[in-house]
Formats: sequence, structure tokens, C-alpha cells
Amino acid sequence: MKIDHVEKSYAQRGFFSKKRQKVLNDISFQCEIGECLGIIGESGSGKSTLGRLILGIEKPDSGAVLFEGKSIEDRKVRSGNISAVFQDYKSSINPFFTVKEAIMEPLKKLGKSEDKIDSLLIQVGLNPSYKNKYPHELSGGEVQRVCIARAISTEPKCILLDEAISSLDVSVQTQVLELLKELKKRYNMSYIFITHDIQAAAYLCDRVIIFRNGQMEEIVKIENLKDVKSEYARKLLQMLITF
Repeated sequence: MKIDHVEKSYAQRGFFSKKRQKVLNDISFQCEIGECLGIIGESGSGKSTLGRLILGIEKPDSGAVLFEGKSIEDRKVRSGNISAVFQDYKSSINPFFTVKEAIMEPLKKLGKSEDKIDSLLIQVGLNPSYKNKYPHELSGGEVQRVCIARAISTEPKCILLDEAISSLDVSVQTQVLELLKELKKRYNMSYIFITHDIQAAAYLCDRVIIFRNGQMEEIVKIENLKDVKSEYARKLLQMLITF
């Protein structure tokens, strides 16, 4: 995955306003095969906007998001190669779908059968009998595991995780992080891990990008996290650790 000089702005609120607010400013980085790249920043720093661009939900004003050298705006490039797990697991699954139907959504688009549903549920720590349950019958952690099963169902090369554990209880967060680590190793997938949880990033990521007001403040390997250079990065990391 390559983000190449990406910029994004939105029209400011106000019926007569023609001004635009820049949300992302000249963002460039690469996520390598099998790498977990963390994106850390305060609320409003542009993290989730970047996530939407990576998923092709929105288009950048300038620059490009490339996957294996091809534009992510091409649906064929994204299909089966990139998946996502979001923060709000309650709205991530159609409440009228069974677990099996939810997991089958991306598989149907690729013309795949339901043969692997049981195996996927086992991989995320759920009994195959869960495939006939509905979301309201599951705990938050169980629903997020179903979302992860759906995300890995196509065996994608990259999964974007946007605050994927922040809505879960602390004990469940640890279980899900361990699951993500195990699945990453099994499938050699890349993760783009958007979070405000520095401990989670340190546990899962290889490198992290520190965002500030839509710009990359610093990019650092996890083992060098305590040695960040910019004063803002030091203050942010200290704030997140004590949060």
C-alpha cells in the first residue's frame, strides 16, 4: 500500500461559505507486505479520513492511494484484497442477518461458497453453532470477532482496523489483539491500525505514524517509540499513556 502526496479538504459549514478546511496535507508513506502500521493521533487529526481514502470510500483532492501500484479507486483493485474492521461493531453487521449471512457478504461478491464459514468461526474463537445466531444474541466481543471473520474471509492482503477495539471492555480488547496478532501471522496480512491506544499499538504494530492536524508529525519503529524526536510526539504519547 502506497499513499502518495495525498491531500483532502471539506467545505466549511455555512450556507454561503466557499471556504474549505484542509483535513489531510501532503501525506506520503508505504505499508509493506506483512507489516502492521499504526496511525496515532488526537481526535480530529485526520486519521479516520485517511482510513476512508484507503478503503476507497472517498477520493483524495490530489495525490493517489495505490495498492500494488494500482489506484485504490478501481473497485477491482480493492475487491478481495482489502478489508476493514470498524469501531462501531453494532452498526457493522445488518441486524437482520445471521452470522453466516454476515460473513457471506464479501464471499458472495467473489462467487465463493459457504464451505469455509465453520473454519472462519473457529479461527476467531467462536463455535460453528454461532453461524445461526443474530447479532443481538452476541456480546460485543463476539460481534467484533464475527466482523474479523468477515474481514479475513477473502484472505485479503491488507486489513484496515479503525479503532477496532476501543468500544470493547479492556479484558476483551486483550483477547482481540491476541487474535489479530495470530491471524496476521497465519495469513501474512498487512494491517493499518488506526488507534488512540498507544499500548495496543505497541503490542501489535511494527511502526507508527503520529498525526497532527492532518499532517505526519513523525514515523517511528515501535522499538524506538520512547525516543521520538518531536516535542508534540512526546507530549501526545505521554498523554495517551496516562489516559
